[in-house]
Amino acid sequence: MRELLAQAVHVTPEQRARLVEDPEPGVLRVLAAGPDCLVTWTWTQQQPTLPVWAYERLLERNPNLELLLAESPWLPQDLRARLWPAGPSPAPADEPPLERQEAEARAGDHNKWARVTAATDARLPGDLVARLAVDPSPEVRLAVSMRPELSEEQRAAIDYHVGRDDRIRPARWATDTRDPQVQRRCVFSAHIGLRRSIACNTHLTPDLVAVLATDDDFAVRLLLCEHNSHVDPETVLNTYLEATTMNRGRLLHHPRFQRTGLARLAGSPNPQARALAVLDPEAAPELVERISHDTHPLVRQRTADDPRLSPGRVLELFDDPSTGEAAAANPHLPVPVMHRILDDAVLLADAATEGKPAVYLGRWSPDQTSPEEE
Repeated sequence: MRELLAQAVHVTPEQRARLVEDPEPGVLRVLAAGPDCLVTWTWTQQQPTLPVWAYERLLERNPNLELLLAESPWLPQDLRARLWPAGPSPAPADEPPLERQEAEARAGDHNKWARVTAATDARLPGDLVARLAVDPSPEVRLAVSMRPELSEEQRAAIDYHVGRDDRIRPARWATDTRDPQVQRRCVFSAHIGLRRSIACNTHLTPDLVAVLATDDDFAVRLLLCEHNSHVDPETVLNTYLEATTMNRGRLLHHPRFQRTGLARLAGSPNPQARALAVLDPEAAPELVERISHDTHPLVRQRTADDPRLSPGRVLELFDDPSTGEAAAANPHLPVPVMHRILDDAVLLADAATEGKPAVYLGRWSPDQTSPEEE
């Protein structure tokens, strides 16, 4: 549970930092890696997910986290420069290998996450890479299978597994490469992990973006949308409709998400699609009014605050417990009703009891059962 909290996207850096003294190595590893790697949203501004002191404390508690921190896209650049003034220790493959004793210690560590870190280190000797390729831990085997020097045949020979809903950390060498041949090799790889990794690469050419946009793996398409501001608009729309994650709404703000034309979805059998029709700035008021009567509550909620609704319909939605909150934000809500809400809030502020809201929307009063309690 604490690992899930450590990788949650919407947890603040200060809240996440409270976990740096956690006794579980897995929690510390997640903190070093950063939030859920499937949701980094690089087409928006990216902020560090821990205070500087918390990153430093992680290294004090477990120096083996150095590789994860060095690869983390969340680490502040000034801290990165201070920790590794000559570059981070995870060196390119042509650098001198690790001392044998240190390499043996890392590859044989009892902690599987330490072995995962070793498995991604380009300096690890080949015989130890081969040993980790048959490690009892599936996480370690997966890490080995994503090493850059392996051929497709060598990857296929490793017993790794990546499921549709599995969260994996992208291979940094794939996410950062500008080499067209390396990019193409990852895009057309049979290894889902490599395709997910290359989908995070912001330097892809349009032809490779087009290939990944039709990938069989949903996470590949999602990562492509999250990291690329030039994805085809239909891909962004279809990915939003297919996604089930709580933060999928961010896709509605993707640079290529086209709102104009969404009115065509008003007749879709999918309520999630019908709910998007109201986002079309060119949707006629008559269409918005019709959508506001949809049988699905989600569609009605998405429509309730739309200024194209008639004042009478806004008042009807305000009186409906399932849409009252959204309708309260509609500028066509009658002014006397707005005043009543504010007056009731003042009267109820001192009398509010535990479990009862201070502001009551719609035509019901504090002595009645609230919609949430029904």
